[in-house]
Amino acid sequence: MSSPCILCVAITGSVARKEHNPAVPISISEQVESVHESFEAGATIAHCHVRNEDQTPTSDPERFAQLKEGIERHCPGMIVQLSTGGRSGAGSERGGMLPLRPDMASLAVGSNNFPGRVYQNEPALVDWLASEMIRYNVKPEIEAFDLSHIFQAVRMSEDGRIKGPLYVQFVMGVKNAMPVDRDVFDFYVKTLNRLAPDAEWCGAGVGKDQITLNEWSISSGGHTRTGLEDNIRLDRDSLAPSNAALIRRAAELCEKYERPVATWQQAREILKLGRPT
Repeated sequence: MSSPCILCVAITGSVARKEHNPAVPISISEQVESVHESFEAGATIAHCHVRNEDQTPTSDPERFAQLKEGIERHCPGMIVQLSTGGRSGAGSERGGMLPLRPDMASLAVGSNNFPGRVYQNEPALVDWLASEMIRYNVKPEIEAFDLSHIFQAVRMSEDGRIKGPLYVQFVMGVKNAMPVDRDVFDFYVKTLNRLAPDAEWCGAGVGKDQITLNEWSISSGGHTRTGLEDNIRLDRDSLAPSNAALIRRAAELCEKYERPVATWQQAREILKLGRPT
């Protein structure tokens, strides 16, 4: 197996705070520096959330604009993927950054349970976010927390609500959602390949299961995501010192399975994204 593997770094998220791990980048300057270190370590997608000064999550388009500008200046060619997730806003707030025309944005196409809450993605909001992505030429990364989300993404692609080819991320290990199960993972891959043969896919694991999904994805020919958003530790006894350290660990798995880490040029070609302007 020699196909290049795209490494995505999820730098901050909406939950982890400095008191959980001092390495979590909160300010825009910290985030840009963390992305740059990860880019040099092999990451070619930066999955981005933004925070207020008090560390609370926000969907403020101005902060997203500052972060996007900083990444594009310091990491030329890197794919900027902004989050439209529901922890940092509600309704149309979740798509307020799409007019910035990032390369990509996350898109959850269905609801599911999270720890202590329902992650609501009602059909009207999903359709609106998808239409805004088409309007601003933003490629969605489908965040599949459940098997039904794969089927829904394929339907949306077939009827034109999502511009193909699809890029689907299997998210496993979120408490109350899909657990980390190898048979389920293999069925996800098989199902997506059957329903959308031209789709690309990525695996993301949460907490201690991050490294498991990294290895399953890399060894199975997919792409993978890592970073402090999903996991703040290297192991049970050690906090991760940086996002770059987690990217380097994923890159070592690529070497183990004889897969080259995708360059930004290769990542853009694989995902059918144009060259940066």
